[in-house]
Amino acid sequence: MTRQVFKRSSSMSSRSSMLALAAALVLAPVALPAVAAAQVPAAPAATEVVPTLGPKPFIGYFKPMPRAKLSTTAWGAAEVGPRDPRNGLEDLSMARWNYWDGQILKGPDGKYRMFASRWDQALGHKAWGRSLGVSAISDSLFGPYRDRGLTWPDNQGGLGHNVTALKLHDGRYAVVVSETRGGDVFVSDSLDGPWTQLGTISLDQSRFQLVKTPGDAALRDTPTATPAKPANFSVLLRPDGAYQIVPRSGQILISRTGILGPYTVMGDSVYRGLDGVPQRDMRAFEDPVLWFSGGLYHIVVNQWRERRAYHLVSRDGITGWRVQGLAYEPGADFIRYADGTKNNWNKLERPGVVMENGHVVAMTFAVVDTPKDDQTGNNGHGSKIIVVPFDGAAMDRDLAGLP
Repeated sequence: MTRQVFKRSSSMSSRSSMLALAAALVLAPVALPAVAAAQVPAAPAATEVVPTLGPKPFIGYFKPMPRAKLSTTAWGAAEVGPRDPRNGLEDLSMARWNYWDGQILKGPDGKYRMFASRWDQALGHKAWGRSLGVSAISDSLFGPYRDRGLTWPDNQGGLGHNVTALKLHDGRYAVVVSETRGGDVFVSDSLDGPWTQLGTISLDQSRFQLVKTPGDAALRDTPTATPAKPANFSVLLRPDGAYQIVPRSGQILISRTGILGPYTVMGDSVYRGLDGVPQRDMRAFEDPVLWFSGGLYHIVVNQWRERRAYHLVSRDGITGWRVQGLAYEPGADFIRYADGTKNNWNKLERPGVVMENGHVVAMTFAVVDTPKDDQTGNNGHGSKIIVVPFDGAAMDRDLAGLP
């Protein structure tokens, strides 16, 4: 196992700044041309050590963005850089919609369907709780995706946030909604619908309680304990036929009786005490995405406050989780084009994986161009979904020999 070191700069403390200003005011009237002004030394850079299993971390497997005509006039902060507005799903004018989530499934017709959520951008980012579930379609994996409207318009007005999708064991398709709904599952024989509500996911807490975040301790042997509200559900049909969920808390939930469960809460958060996962501010971990490839189960989880995500692997998907490496972070310049142009979105959240031939070929992200509090509506800032190429086949080859 190697270790990769990432450094972050630290700013001067406000106390040091005030002292420097006071010194300058005292010395200002004195003519000392031969004496250099005193400098307050910068605080030492903080060092974060991320373990790396294999030849390189997860972030090293992202590929350049598809060749495209880049725009310098698309909505968003200048810090994002020239970008392809036709990549993924977005409101080109930022006049109507903020988009979020963005799970992609490829249909038997070769076209791609994206399952996402949207809300009125005029209400600002904080209106995400009013999100409605939508579907979009594209001839290309990378877009552009065309919004086809609400996925279940006659069910609670289309309400849906934390939207994800998968193919079931019987060939049907399912869309799962958490956060604003209690783990509701919609099914259809076709990716194009119509979608009907199959039911709501249920839990078996006879072993452990479901908690809200990794920073909350799960009670043991308390089946009647109040479970946390379902949030950030990532759902996988395992190779052994069971269904597995990883929620915001990072706990493992297993059902051997179908998509609705009941799901047994197998233990506490897999992030707790894990080497390479910072144990500070554990409540800020969210948006896990779970998949199986190359003989391993994988989780990518984001620490939203520090804006850094981690890649974990396990042989059985339940125990023995290890940090494989840094997954991504906004300032790492991994969203890049062949000509060297880079995009730096302020936030990269709700990661999703696109699987083809058993490997990850792309990742989706819900991205925002400024801090969320700055998105107050009708100010040229918002969110969209991007699709970034990924060499999952190479990663799976590199990790095949892990003990």
